[in-house]
Amino acid sequence: MKVGIVGAGLVGATAAYALTLRGSCSEIVLTDVDGERARAEAQDVAHAAPVSHGARVTSGDPDELRGSAVVIVAAGANQKPGESRLDLLQKNAAIFRDLMGQVTAAAPGATLLIATNPVDVLTGLSAELAPGQPVIGSGTVLDSARFRHLVAARAGVDATHVHGYVLGEHGDSAVVAWSTAAVAGLPVAEFMAARGLPWTPEIRAQIEADTRGAAGQIIAGKRATYYGIGAALARIAERILDDRRAVLTVSAPTPEFGTSLSLPRVLGRAGVLDTIVPALTEEERAALGRSAGILREAAAALNAEPQP
Repeated sequence: MKVGIVGAGLVGATAAYALTLRGSCSEIVLTDVDGERARAEAQDVAHAAPVSHGARVTSGDPDELRGSAVVIVAAGANQKPGESRLDLLQKNAAIFRDLMGQVTAAAPGATLLIATNPVDVLTGLSAELAPGQPVIGSGTVLDSARFRHLVAARAGVDATHVHGYVLGEHGDSAVVAWSTAAVAGLPVAEFMAARGLPWTPEIRAQIEADTRGAAGQIIAGKRATYYGIGAALARIAERILDDRRAVLTVSAPTPEFGTSLSLPRVLGRAGVLDTIVPALTEEERAALGRSAGILREAAAALNAEPQP
């Protein structure tokens, strides 16, 4: 199976590397307005293939996306220190309006996996620009992984034994849904009590703050985030390619909320097969509604901007 990647910057190139190391697909093609960068990144990743899973990694023009089952869109400006994801909206929306026609013309049957921030609003815009084509955003898959990592660190266990979702916006209004969280099948508080570990409102608040603030902390220290999102994109892509019916918190247009946001969704070869709204607490439902409102306002502001 073939995966196309649009945008050979740090996120796109790291996604290609993760796909190669995980053996997610048999062929990867990178394309970028900077053709030299795309060629160099493809060559570098290709050199990892003989010592991993042997994927064929190349670069080319957007036409080379033809035959892709999934196209990861990671093109756009990067988030700078002190800048929110929503601050990126206008410039990246302009890039998407120029780009999406080329992508859909080359790979009309592909599922489009949007990674560029602000991912929720750009997922909605992409769905408008590619009608009839499956479109999902990376959403809060990475946020949920960060949440699980932080809980696991407190619980002293392997993070694969921690379950829990972050919902809504991939951004400052993300909803850490504690009602969905469990460690080895037990609610977090029960597991911590069973192990005699401290569990207080202050610890919960710190985990929430660190989950939402992880990107900002990383960007402040190294100017960009790419390892976590690269691995998350590879995981999402392979779940689609293999028709795994995995449940991941990807972003997609959600009519009941009037915007694209993240909820647990069943993924398969055709993209989103079903959406599950968890049984949330009243406080979590209110927070999810506020997050949706922020995203609706951002989308409305984008649509209100005069187009060139």
